[in-house]
Amino acid sequence: MDWKRTGFAVPEAARRVPLIATLVDCLASPDPLLRDGLGYEGLQALLRANALSPDALRALRDRLVAMLAAPDRQGVTRPFAALVLAEVARTDRVEPWMRADERAGMVERAAAYLVSVDDYRGFDKKVGWRHGVAHGADWVMQLAMNPTLDRSQLDRLRDAVAAQAVPTSGHAYAFGEPERLARPLLFIAMRDLHDEATWTTWFTALTASLGAPSLAWKDDAWLARRHDLGAFLRVLYFEADRSEDSGVTKLRPGILAALKALP
Repeated sequence: MDWKRTGFAVPEAARRVPLIATLVDCLASPDPLLRDGLGYEGLQALLRANALSPDALRALRDRLVAMLAAPDRQGVTRPFAALVLAEVARTDRVEPWMRADERAGMVERAAAYLVSVDDYRGFDKKVGWRHGVAHGADWVMQLAMNPTLDRSQLDRLRDAVAAQAVPTSGHAYAFGEPERLARPLLFIAMRDLHDEATWTTWFTALTASLGAPSLAWKDDAWLARRHDLGAFLRVLYFEADRSEDSGVTKLRPGILAALKALP
């Protein structure tokens, strides 16, 4: 914690490797002071200070990816591994160091992670934040902002967002997830690689994911999905309605049609 009090000053190169290993270990701690306040914040500080070489970034990335598949009894390891992977993705966006195949692999891993989240716990007074959906959305957002991604890669990320915008489980969001899910979609739209009709089709499919019309207003899961979709669409409409970006404005008709189609 002394290091945190110094403002996470970047140590000499010889100390960085063991320090990074310790910080990554903190990401699995049930103690939010260690996990959030030291592990995540310390790694974010090092990454934003451009203190890691490409080889060190690859080693960190690979260890974090392995954590996504590791046992996670407390439900904190995977979300925080994803959150730090968002910071790793940011470094490549700011100053490219990944090969094209590595970047493509990260796109697939980020999309797969976001789709796979089924632990919807958010904040807990004792454990702090888990927030798997929001952290996955942040990872997807950093990739969506990368100008080297092509349309097929953006589509993979966009459809991962769709999977959690209206979760089939019928979980009702309460911790700001729709706002976090909207961010990557807006950055995808800013690339202006999709026309208005394509976006309208995508939003129509979201509305269809509510479930059978016979469930309307009679089923807990249907009601939760409607709540989530409505929140997601309203966030997007607010942003699209005030935007002058040519790509983002193409979202408006589809969002409005989806809002009008909500039962």
